[in-house]
Amino acid sequence: MPSLDERACRERLAAHPVARLATLRADGTPRLVPITYALVDGLVCSAVDEVKPKRGPRLARLADVARDPRAAVVVDEYADDWARLWWVRVDGTAAVHEAGADDPGGLRERALDALQAKYPPYRDARPRGPLLVLTPTAITGWAAR
Repeated sequence: MPSLDERACRERLAAHPVARLATLRADGTPRLVPITYALVDGLVCSAVDEVKPKRGPRLARLADVARDPRAAVVVDEYADDWARLWWVRVDGTAAVHEAGADDPGGLRERALDALQAKYPPYRDARPRGPLLVLTPTAITGWAAR
């Protein structure tokens, strides 16, 4: 099985537009949602925004992380030509950084800057909600070639 080294995993992760975030519900079952994200200092950062419709700023994934910080992110590429298939998974611990809270090292602002650079809709509507930050404990990947 052709695995990707960590450098190749990080490159694909940084370039991909959407990921799937897995958290654990209170009953232990997985919750899987698509997210926009940016890599900042090796951390996977995703913000609660106002651009995409939601029920409110207190998303279930934030409650999941507050209760159990274990989380994972997957990015992948599917193609009819299966020689082009690949995936990258980041396992880690997640934390919620609330808007308006202390921002040691300026991580929140740098993450929001990176999100605005990556996603044009954020340039007109900088996210104001909580920031979810995944600190990797393992990064694995696979490519068909």
